[in-house]
Amino acid sequence: MTDALGGRALGLTSWYDDWSGLRVGVLGLGVTGFSVADTLAELGSRVLVVAEKVDDRYRLMLEVIGADLVQASPLASLPAELESLDPELLIVSPGFHPDHPVITWALEHGIPVWGDVELAWRLRDKVGVSGAGSAPAEWIAVTGTNGKTTTVQLTAAMLAAGGLRAAPCGNIGVPVLDAVRDPQGFDVFVVELSSYQLHSTSSMSPWAAVCLNVAEDHLDWHGSMEAYVAAKARVYTNTRSACVYNRADELTLKMVEDAEVVDGARAIGFDLGVPGPSDLGIVDGILVDRAFHDDRHSSALEVTTVARLAEAGLGAPHTVADVLAATALARSVGVTIPAIRSALETFQLDRHRIEVVEIRDDITWVDDSKATNAHAAAASLSAYPSVVWIAGGLLKGVDIEPLVRARAPKLRGVVLLGEDRTALRQAFQRHAPHLPVREVTGTETKSVMSVAVELAAALAVPGDVVLLAPAAASMDQFTDYSDRGDRFAHAVRKYLRGDPADDNTPDGTAPAGASGI
Repeated sequence: MTDALGGRALGLTSWYDDWSGLRVGVLGLGVTGFSVADTLAELGSRVLVVAEKVDDRYRLMLEVIGADLVQASPLASLPAELESLDPELLIVSPGFHPDHPVITWALEHGIPVWGDVELAWRLRDKVGVSGAGSAPAEWIAVTGTNGKTTTVQLTAAMLAAGGLRAAPCGNIGVPVLDAVRDPQGFDVFVVELSSYQLHSTSSMSPWAAVCLNVAEDHLDWHGSMEAYVAAKARVYTNTRSACVYNRADELTLKMVEDAEVVDGARAIGFDLGVPGPSDLGIVDGILVDRAFHDDRHSSALEVTTVARLAEAGLGAPHTVADVLAATALARSVGVTIPAIRSALETFQLDRHRIEVVEIRDDITWVDDSKATNAHAAAASLSAYPSVVWIAGGLLKGVDIEPLVRARAPKLRGVVLLGEDRTALRQAFQRHAPHLPVREVTGTETKSVMSVAVELAAALAVPGDVVLLAPAAASMDQFTDYSDRGDRFAHAVRKYLRGDPADDNTPDGTAPAGASGI
């Protein structure tokens, strides 16, 4: 193989280029992997999918679209079928480590390695604003350690209220390739981008971009904090209009300062403080825009108030920050303040994001199962004055000590669960030795939350919030964060009804154990 193999793929930058016969390996067969295979098959490419796990539904659909499949479990080395294909391009689903043997092999042989977002950017002109072949939709790119999905949804809602056809897509659940191929066409794609996706994206040139915040996460994948930050920083590369950054996070400012952007792109800051002339912020409880305003040096435009956001369930500080970021992105494409206000009046957070489950005897039970890392948990904990914290799971290589040290003074007590609870337990022993810490010692998924809820109830007093904000991934004991949150909510309601706290599902599985330190 030679570098010339990759030359043809690198020259393909439009849906209307000749992709026919291009030999492509696709690594992974989930929602994203299938969207890649389906797209390339439609273009006439020769597609070979390589995957460890294959859902029968996807296996059948690959047969229908004419793509080939190799299942290798574990996928620890280069499959002979992929080598025989002699691929001109390898497209990798999010989650495969950059040092995976198949990826390493491809790079060593001069084969371009893309993710689905890179492919989608090159194919974005299939269906334009006014139909096939017309000008493609603009892209607004959103990343950050936390708050991505909420910000994407807020931005899309604001754009829609402003009369634009907007599609939230990417890491939010709808593959960006599916959005690009939707025959109805859109004015704007609001694309949620994980660090995995950004790692393999190079040619994207969005209208506006934001990195909401950066904190330790996915270090087991990236290998270092520096590599993780570098991946996130790619979101600003080639931005054409607005580089939105968090004034409270110096890393995001440095990303903008270091980014190679298109001439004329502006840096737009946001945070919960008083804004400067190119920022959005808060003055006396009023969210204001001083960035997209002709008289921004001497006045500001009122967007809404913190009180109104609180009434709509959007009053947590980190959610208010997301509102400001989304407002900046929407304003960058000309959405009016009245349209933004209208969107905020009806917007609702997704489930498992600071979701109030029940309030009983002046104790509030809150499900923030989406807080899958320390940064998200810290934001959630900061929203309440006194907390019984349910935490633990898979820490993904992140140091939990700073979170425990900073938040322990606000805690009434702690209930630990999950595979990595030892690190949390030891952190509390060092930084809050007198704080009551209880531990769910069993691992049976169907009983973990029942025990956790009972232990938390024993620690809580009127005025407290019992908060599920695990600061960890869920896959050690649960299907995903939604499953974890659902089981928590079920266990809370069952406990408050006075039912025996022996299970959080109807099948009667025996409870997990518990201990205290």
